[in-house]
Amino acid sequence: MQITEISEDFWNIRGSFRIGSVLDIGTHASLIRKQDGRFLMLDSLQLDGRTRQSVMQLTDDGAALDAIINLHPFHTVFCEQAHADFPDARLYGTARHQQRFADLPWEDEPSDDADCHALFEADLAFSVPEGVDLVTDSELVHFASVLALHRSSNTLHVDDTLMAVKPPALARGAGMKTRLRLHPTLAFALQKRPGAADAFEYWTEQLGQDWSEVSTICAAHNDVLHTRNFPLDLRKAVKRMAPILWRHRRKYD
Repeated sequence: MQITEISEDFWNIRGSFRIGSVLDIGTHASLIRKQDGRFLMLDSLQLDGRTRQSVMQLTDDGAALDAIINLHPFHTVFCEQAHADFPDARLYGTARHQQRFADLPWEDEPSDDADCHALFEADLAFSVPEGVDLVTDSELVHFASVLALHRSSNTLHVDDTLMAVKPPALARGAGMKTRLRLHPTLAFALQKRPGAADAFEYWTEQLGQDWSEVSTICAAHNDVLHTRNFPLDLRKAVKRMAPILWRHRRKYD
């Protein structure tokens, strides 16, 4: 586990998440210092070692942490642990978080709802993908999540929806760099209705325009990507999925 300072007010924490106790695909959370000097945690993570010491030191042993905002409906494994570590922090999550851990003291506003976003608008902007289901019928489809932009550092925290894919070591040695990709389950997340592909593509275009100043992308299972042109990188990522969008339009439009 490690904590990386992205800016003087944003830290990305990368942890371990194993599938079948063998394959470690990693996961993350981010710690943000608000304008008023207090803190927010994006997503839940089990902290350990020096990383835990660093977070506790920054947050006055958790007393300065105002809220934990869980942004991906399927990233639930560490919710109980995060609440145990920071019992006084307000706890936000999607409806699936609330259903899965009904005994935790969730706030009324779901984390994918505008009412929740308004509470933190001084420091964060949020976006929920359009044209796709946040939760599908299949528990294997983890495409959609709530994206969060830290305004002062232009850092984007994202789970699964956008991926920062690091090439193999040999390719990196040849100069290939980490690239932005869409999660491969897009085809299964698109809503089964006319216009869904158009709605999704329009959302990505608007995201690129509205958040054009994004300079760093912290992605859950992959890497941290520094970008000089977020709108262009996002447009390229969507273009790679053009066959999926085309097939969806052909079937439903």
